[in-house]
Amino acid sequence: MTIRGRHFFKDCYIEGTVDFIFGSGKSIYLTTELNVLPGGAVITAQARNNDHGDTGFAFLHCKVTGEATGAYLGRPWMEKPRVVFAYSEMGKVVHSEGWSLFNKLDRSYTVQFGEYKCMGPGANPNGRAKFLKQQSDAEAQPYLSLGFIEALSWLLPAPTI
Repeated sequence: MTIRGRHFFKDCYIEGTVDFIFGSGKSIYLTTELNVLPGGAVITAQARNNDHGDTGFAFLHCKVTGEATGAYLGRPWMEKPRVVFAYSEMGKVVHSEGWSLFNKLDRSYTVQFGEYKCMGPGANPNGRAKFLKQQSDAEAQPYLSLGFIEALSWLLPAPTI
């Protein structure tokens, strides 16, 4: 849970079923394993609610594993969630669509769900949800550094990404 503020998680193991990473914080998850358990699996529910909200989740060099089937990487908790997976390995646990609107079809125009250079059987771009953005180098860049969470102002010494 990252309700508010900025967060940095490195070399962690996080396990759950539904919305086990949620909130309106601004977080980087680096080299973290996300193990999805059976039972209506959705990993993230990000709560950004407007275009000016400076929140979101970035998953960098992570592994998505688990025993669940058809797990979604994320769903919109609020109107304008922002979640990016980059350089991450996605196991077969991930649903072919990757992302869910959670029966909120109007949010297909407002979600900011992105993937960048991910790999593994769960990262196949064929069959992905239409609202997903396979990001270009320029689009992914803001999420790939500690600047995303303004870490140099509070996280000392600064870790290497």
